[in-house]
Amino acid sequence: MDTNAYVTFLVVGVILVVIDGQIIYHSGKRFLDKGDRQAGSSMTNLVTVLFHLVVLGVLALMSTIDFPGGSSMAGIIGRVGVMLLVLALAHAITLGVLTRMREEQVAENVKARINAPVQRTSEARVDPITGAEEVRRTSTVDQRMPYTTES
Repeated sequence: MDTNAYVTFLVVGVILVVIDGQIIYHSGKRFLDKGDRQAGSSMTNLVTVLFHLVVLGVLALMSTIDFPGGSSMAGIIGRVGVMLLVLALAHAITLGVLTRMREEQVAENVKARINAPVQRTSEARVDPITGAEEVRRTSTVDQRMPYTTES
């Protein structure tokens, strides 16, 4: 692959990785924003940096592999196609990591709510029903002994 094709592939790849990384970063911050904002932002930063490092490393390795087509347009498009598939796989894995982190946040919030002490402000009060003295038993089942077969 000649220098122009090599540089073109790397520039296109880096641009796509940075755009996808920024999408993951901004969406991940909102996705993990349910609990502690600083913790969610920090975890999103870590996941995004890991995403960038892994995908840019794979991009650098892919640029050294010989593809059919050499430095022609078909060779560059083939490399970009493979790079897009790798980028999609890395994106899916990153979304899985973010989803697992969110599930852990939700589980921690539920556990904190369950373990939180119950604060009672007043005793429960039951008000009598107005007109309760007019209520009559209409069922004969209440007047019989249990397990009888009488009709």
